[in-house]
Amino acid sequence: MRASVCADEREYVMKHATARPARRAMMRRMRLPGRVALVAAALSATGLCAARAQDGASVHPPLTPTRDVQVDYNVQPDGVPEPKPIRTWFAYNGGLMRIDSPQGMGETILNRMSRQVTIIINPQKVYSQLDARYGIRNPFLLDLSMTFARKGTSSVAGVACTQWDVTTDQGNATACVTDDGVVLQEIGVDGDGLKGRLEATKVVYGPIPDSMFQPPEGYRKVEPPPPPGTPAAKDNKGG
Repeated sequence: MRASVCADEREYVMKHATARPARRAMMRRMRLPGRVALVAAALSATGLCAARAQDGASVHPPLTPTRDVQVDYNVQPDGVPEPKPIRTWFAYNGGLMRIDSPQGMGETILNRMSRQVTIIINPQKVYSQLDARYGIRNPFLLDLSMTFARKGTSSVAGVACTQWDVTTDQGNATACVTDDGVVLQEIGVDGDGLKGRLEATKVVYGPIPDSMFQPPEGYRKVEPPPPPGTPAAKDNKGG
């Protein structure tokens, strides 16, 4: 059993908010407490490029939102007693995505077009940009590595959606997805093997300015640490 609810939340947030090989070193360098770490989901670059490819032989929901949309979610990892409110933004057919952490502590931005992840830390007024090739996952988007089976129809937050059984190498989940690709609800095991639940509470369609996907003016850029196992990482560790 984990030591505390905070430890549960920190593990979930850290696993989803940064590229896997660099996440721990980056947080040490920025000297972030676990609560400040960005929220519940960074973003999937691996497999997402395939999201645009339409495989006529497979049956699946739209894999990314096809319209600009802001979605508020309640996100609850398994073992955490209360859900956390998360705000997300999607633009350019899912090419840009932003996730706001609770209490405005930070934001995570994925630019699929440039394959870049931006981590913004508001208390320190800093940001770092990571190469998305290292692979990150995210419960707010689907990809073609998953297997889908249509179940029926439902409604979440007053918006109609189709229910799907979703199977990955890590386990099973159910998801309710709109006809334009917005995941309104997901319950079960995600692509990283983490169990939990997310559910939309508010959905607002409309144009989103590009500035929403940029670091705030005046924030200082912090270079991310080199991936573990590289010569530069070994030199930093030795120093």
